[in-house]
Amino acid sequence: MNLSKVDLNLFIVFDAIYTEANLTRAGQIVGITQPAVSNALARLRETFNDPLFVRTAQGMVPTPMAQNIITPVRNALQLLRVSVQESRSFVPEQATKTYRISMTDLTEAVILPHLVSRIRRQAPGINIDSFLTKRRETTKELAAGRLDFAIDAPLNTDTQVRHVKLFEDRHVCVMRKDHPLANKDSISLDEYLAQSHIHISSRRNGLGHVDLALGKMGLQRRVMLRSQHYQMAPLVLESTDMVMTVHERFARRHNLHWVSLPIDDVPAIETHLFWHESTDQDPANRWMREQIIELSQQVQRNNKREQQEAKDAKDAKH
Repeated sequence: MNLSKVDLNLFIVFDAIYTEANLTRAGQIVGITQPAVSNALARLRETFNDPLFVRTAQGMVPTPMAQNIITPVRNALQLLRVSVQESRSFVPEQATKTYRISMTDLTEAVILPHLVSRIRRQAPGINIDSFLTKRRETTKELAAGRLDFAIDAPLNTDTQVRHVKLFEDRHVCVMRKDHPLANKDSISLDEYLAQSHIHISSRRNGLGHVDLALGKMGLQRRVMLRSQHYQMAPLVLESTDMVMTVHERFARRHNLHWVSLPIDDVPAIETHLFWHESTDQDPANRWMREQIIELSQQVQRNNKREQQEAKDAKDAKH
């Protein structure tokens, strides 16, 4: 039987006939006329190549075929009813769902510990699957439902994709605590360009914001190591004299020295949450969006407080 050619509403009629053993009462339950019920039964008989119900003095008696399929049909209808109900309302305490989120390892380190802790308290049946999707595939994966969210720079301009800003942070130059330049609160452009750099990007090639700004000045830095992963970088920095240009929050999370960039024309780093427009009103999607946005606001407040505390401590030394 080819289900793609079967009207699933017929199974609702089938269940009603089985329950009532009468076509008129079955129609009243479903909300259609008796002739419409008869027509639905005729189509079901053709689909299953079986009478399904036989008219007797006691009413419509199910055939062995009807008896065999009634339980699977009712189970399937109940599953559909539950799915429809859950799509209209979302109860975190009762939900069982896996959210698929694309993000870098740096974003994972910032968001996931807080997010998982909150979800374990509010929605213990919820799971999270975190992985990095290529930017050029993000819209397609969101539209297909294979991805619920992406957390990334605001580079996706597709009109099907909704987004909201989560974080904003400045670029800084980070290095190990005993780096030859670590005794300075600031470095010159020449000192910056004289270093060997680590560059983190999800792409295999291409320029970052710093490289574009330097390019406008006719300058270029030496990128000695390019990688897709942030979390390995502190290990390299701790054992070399290399430097890296990255979010200030990254420097604060690790035992690193950092200084302001000696380049003015470098925009702040923004991190946005993306989702597909088709899920904009979905209660489950909206609930998770709220959790991520609230946590991000909390992280941003903590970052600002830490920045102010670091500035006050530096001012106190002078």
